[in-house]
Amino acid sequence: METKVKIYTDGACSGNPGPGGWAAVLIYGPHQKEISGFSAATTNQRMELLAAIKGLKELTRPCQVSLFSDSAYLINAFRRGWVENWQQNGWINSKKEPVSNKDLWQRLIALDKKHKIRWIKVKGHSDNKYNNRCDFLAREAIKNKTSR
Repeated sequence: METKVKIYTDGACSGNPGPGGWAAVLIYGPHQKEISGFSAATTNQRMELLAAIKGLKELTRPCQVSLFSDSAYLINAFRRGWVENWQQNGWINSKKEPVSNKDLWQRLIALDKKHKIRWIKVKGHSDNKYNNRCDFLAREAIKNKTSR
């Protein structure tokens, strides 16, 4: 039986581009782990993707994952099949331009194949305790220029 894990993620940027932070909260039964990190020069979208990557990379074996994010960019790419279209079209998007953040998307695709992931959109800056915690941790990472 596969382990069931919940992962909440968020990314933040001070200016876009600018200094950025990402964070994830992993929940497995009664256990909870918080991780976060800092990047000196990045974009909000890269931080959203990196939060998901870092959270998933914490898992030591294939899991059944419910991944929660307030990033429509991240969630829709998997739920609406954008990722498959980009790969089939040689990483060219619907505007006939190269897909941004291809390096991170490729890492996410590999992780998506390893785990059974349900990509779940949550409303940002609302009443979701864990999404709010991720937002706080990502902003703290920017403020303190730290990773944990």
